Amino acid sequence: MKDYRQFYINGQWVNPLVKQDFAVFNPATEQEIATISLGSSQDVDLAVAAAKNAFATFGYTSVEERISLLESLLKQYMDNYDAMAHAISLEMGAPIDFSTKAQAYAGKGHIESALATLKTFEFSRTLGNAKIVKEPIGVCGFITPWNWPINQIACKVAPALATGCSMILKPSEIAPLSAKLFSQMIHDAGYPAGVYNMVNGDGMGVGSAISAHKDIDMVSFTGSTRAGIAIAKSAANTVKRVVQELGGKSPNIILDDANIDESVKKGVFHCMSNTGQSCNAPTRMLIPANKYEQAVIAAKATAAKVKVGNPAEQGNHIGPLVSAAHFEKVQAMIQAGIDEGATLLAGGVGKPEGFETGYFVKPTIFSNVTNDMSIAQEEIFGPVLVMIPYKDEDEVISIANDTPYGLAAFIQSESPERAEKVARKIRAGMICINGAAHRHSSPFGGFKQSGNGREWGEFGFEDFLEIKSISS
Repeated sequence: MKDYRQFYINGQWVNPLVKQDFAVFNPATEQEIATISLGSSQDVDLAVAAAKNAFATFGYTSVEERISLLESLLKQYMDNYDAMAHAISLEMGAPIDFSTKAQAYAGKGHIESALATLKTFEFSRTLGNAKIVKEPIGVCGFITPWNWPINQIACKVAPALATGCSMILKPSEIAPLSAKLFSQMIHDAGYPAGVYNMVNGDGMGVGSAISAHKDIDMVSFTGSTRAGIAIAKSAANTVKRVVQELGGKSPNIILDDANIDESVKKGVFHCMSNTGQSCNAPTRMLIPANKYEQAVIAAKATAAKVKVGNPAEQGNHIGPLVSAAHFEKVQAMIQAGIDEGATLLAGGVGKPEGFETGYFVKPTIFSNVTNDMSIAQEEIFGPVLVMIPYKDEDEVISIANDTPYGLAAFIQSESPERAEKVARKIRAGMICINGAAHRHSSPFGGFKQSGNGREWGEFGFEDFLEIKSISS
């Protein structure tokens, strides 16, 4: 078992000011794998003071200096790539192949994207008699989740470093192993002391201290909408910038000209990926009413091919949910779907056969769902898909938009022009047509209660910059 009690503050690994041990578990085995300490507001004060002091110098470094440091960080990341994939698999249950090809790869992608953007980004221009300058906002506070741990760390930290900000990171206390490794990479890359700081903790102890801190200039949070609202309220007292990537209930719109069997198959596998623990997962499948029965048959057949497996074993399968508490939440939502009268097409409550230990769940699909059911409106964050019929294009657009969220949407059609026409009417920040990939250079973020601001690529830079006008 690993001892990860120390925090990274001002270029050093330091002991917490107040001892508060917290056990970290492998969700596949339910065994304790590490011990961290939950930080306090005093630890946050130390980290913020270090970041504020470092910003006085780092905020004025040249682009060339920041490029050199990011290149050094990328090298450190690649040298430790397999270790990162292993850490993520252990802490949140991602199967090792998926952790290697997708989870760890995301960290690499965001560092590369920030580096490429930095080399061409325009930090100043002339407008009339004014020089318009984009300068780093200052000290940033990052609060990141467990479901894509290094993805959410790297997509915040890399652009912040690229633009000249300093920062404090609070990773998820449930999945802190990848953050520990990443913090060591930052150190070994040669970043000046205080530019990057990491304090473990929970939302009440460290998260609230970050969002309310008078010397933090912006907060970037990824997590639930409920927590995001609390953070925004806390941050309002100091009028700091708040950027949020929150929940989602993304529709997968299968238009009537699409290949139903193929579209359904892709949609089921996409929903189940990462054990459904992705904010942009296509969890609502919207199908033409006259092809609904065909789609139901295809979905049931595909569900039987979604395998559950040990994360340590290679192969194309899904792993467990991240924790006992999250397992119980997903089970309750599955039961709610049954109680509401939806038809259980596959899966259901309980664990899959042969997986009595670990937080494994059955890949679950509901048919005969209406969009007012809780399973169609609430984010379940597990491998649970709902299938909803619609009669025409106007109705599918209405159903797709009938949710508090607006993170992503997926459209399947034989006509790209028609798909794009529908996409323009969907109130969501990211639309993928016919399975197109969302690249690291594209903006990531949503409408409505899915948050505000954008991450990734050049769009991610803007949240870390202030605009100054110098007229002469």
